Amino acid sequence: MEYTLNCNGRLLNLCEPQVMGILNVTPDSFYAASRQQTEEGIIQRTHQIINEGGTIIDVGACSTRPDSTPATEQEEIQRLRFALNIIRKEVPDAIVSVDTFRPDVARMVVEEYGADIINDVGAPATPHLLPLTSLEMFHMVSRLRVPYIYMSRQATMYDILIDCAQATDQLRMLGQKDMIIDPGFGFGKTLEQNYQVMNELERMEILQLPILVGVSRKSMIYRTLNCQQEEAKNGTTVLHTLALMKGASILRAHDVKEAVETIRIVAATQMQSTSNSRL
Repeated sequence: MEYTLNCNGRLLNLCEPQVMGILNVTPDSFYAASRQQTEEGIIQRTHQIINEGGTIIDVGACSTRPDSTPATEQEEIQRLRFALNIIRKEVPDAIVSVDTFRPDVARMVVEEYGADIINDVGAPATPHLLPLTSLEMFHMVSRLRVPYIYMSRQATMYDILIDCAQATDQLRMLGQKDMIIDPGFGFGKTLEQNYQVMNELERMEILQLPILVGVSRKSMIYRTLNCQQEEAKNGTTVLHTLALMKGASILRAHDVKEAVETIRIVAATQMQSTSNSRL
């Protein structure tokens, strides 16, 4: 299906999959190479994402890796203000997503820095039950009128579909227009469940919303390959390929160039397949 996102008056067309480049301004994100806490590092990573073909810069200031202690809200705000000031100065027209589960942080980055998308990984872990924090975020993003990424922490595709359907129904009732759904690889799932969700990813198309896939260098790769995160680039590309063939619209990636190249190769293959079917 064809989708567009209204990013502060600019339309982002998702008829071709897009790459969301990761820029973490944290000291403890799970992949050390993604951490940028200096002005020079943030500038370098920002331009790298754009130059390698990324169309969205996803800025995170509070690690959500397993067993981490989340930064306080004030720490998260300070980190984001530091990073967003630099990013907006360097690439003022870039589409910026902010990775946060806190409604007041979402409000700050949209109102003060014109953040284009809110990427929320604060979804509930209990099936079919939306906690107060999620409802507060739903009210906030629907008031801010920015595209919103809802991530499910459910363990099976059955529960992910119910969870996402319930969440998007709530959001629509509040007037939210642009929504993206994320099956939440690495959140609330065993290794085997992560792969089962990937195997069934095309089932999410029934919700008729763009699908974001975030598998970049995650433990489902390096545990399977018995390697380190630094050696998980090839495994990431394999899963990106599968995700694209199963309907993913956005790849959230550390390795932007490789993700962009994967999209091009899969698109060329699908175009050839379409041409052959017409013969």
